Amino acid sequence: MNENESAHDMMAQDEMIAEGAPSEPDTNTQYAALEAELAEAKQAVLYAQAETQNVRRRMEKDAQDARSYAATAFARDVLSVADNLTRALEAIPQDLRDDDKFKGLVVGLEATGRELDKVFERNGISRIVAIGEKLDPNKHQAMIELPSDQEPGTIIHEMQAGYMIKDRLLRAAMVGVARAA
Repeated sequence: MNENESAHDMMAQDEMIAEGAPSEPDTNTQYAALEAELAEAKQAVLYAQAETQNVRRRMEKDAQDARSYAATAFARDVLSVADNLTRALEAIPQDLRDDDKFKGLVVGLEATGRELDKVFERNGISRIVAIGEKLDPNKHQAMIELPSDQEPGTIIHEMQAGYMIKDRLLRAAMVGVARAA
């Protein structure tokens, strides 16, 4: 190092001291500021992790719901088939049920009804119990009020069966409810 360089370095040091180069208290302030930034960064990371976990949970729930209720529209369409099959079976008079010519037809229709019920059960579709129950607007749709000796609001007639798919309403039961005589 030559004389000019060392003189220059000394002058630079003197200028730094004169200008207020960092002293001990300023170092503590910087350290505290860095600690605050670090704490803030840690908090931001924790928040981001929590948000990511919440998004993952929401997506898993949405995917589970999509799997559970994907067949809802199809199930609603199949309910009309079940209704028609039930009406057909109810329309067969007893004397035709006993007739050997129609016995095979009746047995086949009843077997089809049982199989349809099993398919519904496997897919989480269940019939809503209505007759004798109190009217529940979340499951039943009151169509008429009928005079009855039963407690008002009790379902005494079912016009159309209602169904649930897992824990959601698929179709409300259309019912007649008792009113005070």
